[in-house]
Amino acid sequence: MKNLNVLIITLILGSFYSCKVNKEPAQPKSSEEQVTVSASSSIKMISFSLEPKSDSNVTGDVTFTETNGTVAMNATLTGLTSGEHAVHIHEKADCSAADATSTGGHWNPTFAPHGAWGSSEGYHKGDIGNFTADENGNGTIDFSTTEWCIGCGDDSKDITGKAVIVHQGVDDFVTQPTGAAGGRISCAGIIQ
Repeated sequence: MKNLNVLIITLILGSFYSCKVNKEPAQPKSSEEQVTVSASSSIKMISFSLEPKSDSNVTGDVTFTETNGTVAMNATLTGLTSGEHAVHIHEKADCSAADATSTGGHWNPTFAPHGAWGSSEGYHKGDIGNFTADENGNGTIDFSTTEWCIGCGDDSKDITGKAVIVHQGVDDFVTQPTGAAGGRISCAGIIQ
């Protein structure tokens, strides 16, 4: 599945370059963050790097790709402790605080309770869930939804201006409003 995702992204990028439909890359807010934005009439992409927070060594790369109304999030991370970790989208694309609290709480434009994605009892639009890091501290995230968009201007769907946060612990999908996921160990702002 991972190889298929890499192949698809490579083909998409190749078609952008051959058709010369690329936008110029957006300017990153910090020297550690690299953002690339590509768009055509039906495909938008944002790529950036996660930076360590809370004295961790957790880094990674994240790509959001919107195709025909579906946004896919693909991430690779390193420097994690082995086991499960939570990942969320937070309210503000501001990773300036050493513990990433400058990003605010989970992105929750519908004012729903915290919960597992798709729960009939409610969930935040930023409640992505948990992923597993292997014994070497490496992890991947592959997630897609029609409930997000890239730069569409709809406050209830638009992920731009938000942040991706990786947490030290596991989201229990119950504790309000955070899921008791622990410290924020990696952060990146989603800028377009």
